[in-house]
Amino acid sequence: MPDAVYRDLVATLFTMTGPVIGFGIIYALVGILVYFSGSDLAILALVATGAFLTVRRVLLIQRYHKSGGANQTVEMLKSWERRYAGLTYAFAALIAILNLRVLSAHQPLVHLATVSLIFTFGAGIVSRNAGRPRLCLFGQAISVLPVAAGMMIHAAVGSPQPLHAQFFLFEGMLLVVVALMSIQSVKHLYKSTVDHLTAKHDLATLARFDPLTGLANRLLVREEFQARMASCLIENQVAVHYLDLDGFKTINDQFGHPAGDRLLVQAAQRLTATIRSDDVVARLGGDEFLVIQPVVQHPDQAELLARRIIKQLSEPYSIEGTDMRISVSIGIALAPTNGLDLDRLMECADGALYHSKAKGKAQVNFCDGSNPDAQKQAAVTKTSGR
Repeated sequence: MPDAVYRDLVATLFTMTGPVIGFGIIYALVGILVYFSGSDLAILALVATGAFLTVRRVLLIQRYHKSGGANQTVEMLKSWERRYAGLTYAFAALIAILNLRVLSAHQPLVHLATVSLIFTFGAGIVSRNAGRPRLCLFGQAISVLPVAAGMMIHAAVGSPQPLHAQFFLFEGMLLVVVALMSIQSVKHLYKSTVDHLTAKHDLATLARFDPLTGLANRLLVREEFQARMASCLIENQVAVHYLDLDGFKTINDQFGHPAGDRLLVQAAQRLTATIRSDDVVARLGGDEFLVIQPVVQHPDQAELLARRIIKQLSEPYSIEGTDMRISVSIGIALAPTNGLDLDRLMECADGALYHSKAKGKAQVNFCDGSNPDAQKQAAVTKTSGR
């Protein structure tokens, strides 16, 4: 299962504060009514335990959200899920104990009230937690099977009431059948939910990633830039590298677009391997790429990364047994020196890229802060004069 889908499924568990509190209140009310019908102190102990577990479940939900919610690591989410499941199983056990405690009372209204807790709990756990089928299965088993077994044992005990054994046998079987039907519903709901979430995340991926190279596209790079700007500009700069492959058009013309696409994929892989884990690399279209380099303390750091990229991308490429060579030219803009808006920085870096192209292949140039169109025109004029 993709991590993103798992995060969404676990997150649904921790949106149930209202139902958790509501069911805790219902359990307490039923328990109090049972106590007044028979003055059994053990029932009060169960009510108190139910209140304690309800508070624990609510606090667990609050702590989960304070700890970062679904943005935590998968391992942390698994730990939160285990704790949530443990408290759910404990409450399921309380329901079973309450039913077993009143089984021999022979008070139909009391018996009806406690059994209704099982059906209410089962309906709730199926509708709210179908995304975690194991939780539903064990929760249902803990609340249903002991009570169903107790009813069948109780049916064997002699009673002067007519059809006593038959009714208890029927009720025990009914609990098991309804639980099995609920599990079947869970299987269907789980599959539908996973398919829906997978499709949703696939669409989100297509909207934010380049389909050919798997790199970020303009939409995602804009989001990533804002995130890095917020955390890096207090004491550092952010470098925007605008890349254009030298000689790529010749590869396309000589070997065809499929070969060109394979070269782009390999170039993207080299770019990803060259940058740091905090850097962002994106394909803007064609043979143009963008690298966002945060935490730049001096322009030399940006130039060093640019020259590493030039070196790596200028190594020979093997496409279907044929060696091909390209290089890359880079223009760099620095935030906040050249501005804070990504569009402005990209234009500035693009203008610096034109200067790099004018110098020849495999060159790097910094934005000088002038108008990007003026930079391009100056570079074109310089190239024309050669």
